Amino acid sequence: MLNKFRQRRSVLLAMGALTLSAALPLQAQAQDVGDWPNKPIHLIVPYAPGGATDVTARIVAHRLGERLGQSVVVENRGGANGTIGTSAVARAKPDGYTLLLNTAGAQTLSPLLYDTADYKGLESFEPISLIARLSFVLVTHPEVPANTVQELVALIKKNPNDFSISSGSAIMGLINEHFKSIIGVPEVVNAQYRGTGPQLTAVVSGEVQMTFDPFHGLAMIEAKRVKPLAVLSEKRSSVLPDVPTMKEAGIDGMEFSSWAAMLAPKGTPQPIVDKLHAELTAVLEMPEVRDQLENIDYEVVGSTPQELADTITSDTARWAEIIKTSPFKPS
Repeated sequence: MLNKFRQRRSVLLAMGALTLSAALPLQAQAQDVGDWPNKPIHLIVPYAPGGATDVTARIVAHRLGERLGQSVVVENRGGANGTIGTSAVARAKPDGYTLLLNTAGAQTLSPLLYDTADYKGLESFEPISLIARLSFVLVTHPEVPANTVQELVALIKKNPNDFSISSGSAIMGLINEHFKSIIGVPEVVNAQYRGTGPQLTAVVSGEVQMTFDPFHGLAMIEAKRVKPLAVLSEKRSSVLPDVPTMKEAGIDGMEFSSWAAMLAPKGTPQPIVDKLHAELTAVLEMPEVRDQLENIDYEVVGSTPQELADTITSDTARWAEIIKTSPFKPS
């Protein structure tokens, strides 16, 4: 079934590329990227090393560099809920040598919560492509005496001051507060860290009791260093088939996901954007790349630049509505 889907998707991509080529003016078709790239490309990840976005970047960067004939160097510039690294790319020279691998959080949510004077969600960037969609899983420290979400909720309600939940980004913090609001226990501390890697480490070490992990911690789950209770997707995960969804576990309104995407500074020449899109699409079609991403339950999607632009626009509108009714207060 999956092979048929991939074959069908490859055919559709090829047909779409032919249609687009036919629609372009001859002058545009004649444009090329000159000698670009003739030096290493810097791919900025606006989160700490070890998190889900960082893992995605490193999977993609190696193969993209091979196809472009230059190294694609991943740089982590974490902090301020992704706004530091994202702002750095927005200010960078639009020459194709500085790129951004960002998430829905920093790209669509942070501009709604913080004074991101250096960038706006879409206005400051050239979209290249969606890479993958990411789900989340509720995990606890192994010593938390709960094996279901309902048991966990009962414990929290009985002793709310004994529980804290970690977040490594604005989107995780908002999800945390939404969960606390749904179960009716606002006293639980939302402990903030610099990235989804550190937020998971906090649970492993016992600093906090639980977190919503973006499937970065599968190795920790397998090693029983954290305990999975529910996934936030609409259906069960193929890599955690025995773990129920939040809805199955009795909690409505907790369907959340994120995405990873590649963007360039606004004003990057269109031929370079087109080249990056074509090569990134080819990378995402590689079986080994798809396997690496799918093995950590990332749904590989790919997209046109316009589809990414539409996603950013729609997600920004959705988060704006959620913020209106949420108690979440950014730090």
